[in-house]
This record gives sequence, structure tokens and C-alpha cells, in this order.
Amino acid sequence: MAQVEDILGRMRANPKGIRFTDLCKVCDHYFGPARQKGTSHRIYPMPWPGDPRVNIQNDKGKAKAYQVRQVLAVIERLEHERAEDA
Repeated sequence: MAQVEDILGRMRANPKGIRFTDLCKVCDHYFGPARQKGTSHRIYPMPWPGDPRVNIQNDKGKAKAYQVRQVLAVIERLEHERAEDA
């Protein structure tokens, strides 16, 4: 089973071809359990005001590249905010 850091490295190197299950593993690690799952979509709430969320979907076992990039952007924001708070 791939570790989250390994998956992140692959996501950053090439957002195409990432398995949906690997993207779910990363999202579960950073964002907690999905609000919705069981369909082709999984929706993760974000800790910011309003109703921001990350929505990912299964495309024949793969994650969509633009959604991988969105997840990476949110992770970078979270890490930046944590660094500022430290």
C-alpha cells in the first residue's frame, strides 16, 4: 500500500494517471472523512469559512488531473497556514 508522501510525490510530478483510490487516501489523510461517498464522487469539507469543499470523482479507476491539481493547491494552502501558525 502506497504511503501518502509517495502518492503526493507522484501527484506533484504528474497529476495524470493517479489512481482514484490513491487520491482518496491523500484526501482522507489531509481533510478527514468525506461528507459524501458511495457514488462516483467524494466530497470533502474544508476548514475555511463559507462552504468550500473539494469534490473528486472516479473516472474509470483514475482521478481527473484537474481535481488532482485542486487537491494539491488545497494541501499547499493548509501547509502554509499551519507554518504561519507555528
